[in-house]
Amino acid sequence: MDSLSPFLQDSCIPYFMPVYPGAPKKSTGPRTVAGKQRSALNATRHGLTGQTIVLPSDDLDAYQERVRKFFADYQPHGESEKQLVQTLADTAWRLSRIVALENNLLTLGTLEHEDSIDTDDPRVRTALAMAKAYREQSHVVANLGMHEQRLNRVFEKALKQIRELQAQRHSVEKEQLQNAAIIMEMHKDEGLPYDPAKDGFVLSPAEIETCIERNHTLSKARVASFWRR
Repeated sequence: MDSLSPFLQDSCIPYFMPVYPGAPKKSTGPRTVAGKQRSALNATRHGLTGQTIVLPSDDLDAYQERVRKFFADYQPHGESEKQLVQTLADTAWRLSRIVALENNLLTLGTLEHEDSIDTDDPRVRTALAMAKAYREQSHVVANLGMHEQRLNRVFEKALKQIRELQAQRHSVEKEQLQNAAIIMEMHKDEGLPYDPAKDGFVLSPAEIETCIERNHTLSKARVASFWRR
């Protein structure tokens, strides 16, 4: 275990064992080197399939920065959109972890097997040691690939959902803004003040004024474009 990278050493997620008569108060864990290595590899599975997103080995600041960037990119409104963006950020983080796990496994195996390769060429020694490591851990790498495919499907589904939700919201917001602009212009023509909240609009007068000005500018641009033909 001393040769394991810190990423793998810290990936163990403890789980509760049932209490039964004669059971030890604390699990002694695996005692052999092989058993300890299997335990470490099993721990990587807990980190991929469980609900824990940030493992003890992960950089919490980096994770929070990743989440912040996703929220800045998608600007979610409401709990449904926020949950989907959180899913995107968490899934992307876990996908990055899979790449790191695979690299660590192969690096560890390569270091363990280099002394068993009888050659003076360091490049050949490293290549053959890596091949041995891959053959030895092929089932683990295959499992990582399966988890990666599953997480990619989760990411793609959440991405599709957030895009659909936001497209619907933007369409409704655009329609409401145009309707509010029409009503405000009517009040202006009649010399009356207008409070959009009375009509159920969650819009500020400044937003509506900007829309009115934009509509006038677009109308002038369309007229100018027509006469240029």
